[in-house]
Amino acid sequence: MITETSPRADDAALVARLRNGDGRAFEELVRTHTPRLLRVARRFLDSEEDARDAVQDAFVAAFRSIREFESNARLSTWLHRIVINAALMKLRTQRRKPEEDIEKYLPRFLEDGHQVERSVAWGESAQTAMERAETCNLVRAAIARLPESYRVVLMLRDIEELSTDEVAELLGTTPNAVKIRLHRGRQALRTLLDPDMRVKR
Repeated sequence: MITETSPRADDAALVARLRNGDGRAFEELVRTHTPRLLRVARRFLDSEEDARDAVQDAFVAAFRSIREFESNARLSTWLHRIVINAALMKLRTQRRKPEEDIEKYLPRFLEDGHQVERSVAWGESAQTAMERAETCNLVRAAIARLPESYRVVLMLRDIEELSTDEVAELLGTTPNAVKIRLHRGRQALRTLLDPDMRVKR
């Protein structure tokens, strides 16, 4: 009788081999997780070389800290967190150009509180739109136009689905600062997407 092992059991076996210094286990780890980790790194880094460097740094960090891996966690989740850290480190060490002001992407309001350009209903929900490949490309392009501090928060919360507290810890800031950047980033993203997402009349 053939029995299937659970992902957690597979993780535990692989981790045990890694802790014993099994070179083939490390090769297996790299082969299995590189494609997904590269996709994550590319969301944060423009350069393919930088994305690949971040993934390599993540594997080195994972190998060095494998004894700290908690058996009740998913190996993929742990690696996901490490590669995000590596990508953020890359961003911090790059020479920063002056950050663009996000104000030009935010809705403008009249003195009476009404928007200068009235919001119009979109033809479909944002969730439905995101599932379409062409809209995904529009969203990615719009996110790329946001100033880095807002873009990173938006990606960590809405794409990588980390909690507000996790984002704050990663960025070395407060949960309240994360909430403010996220709100403004979402507002700016909606403004950028609005021309393509309005209901066609």
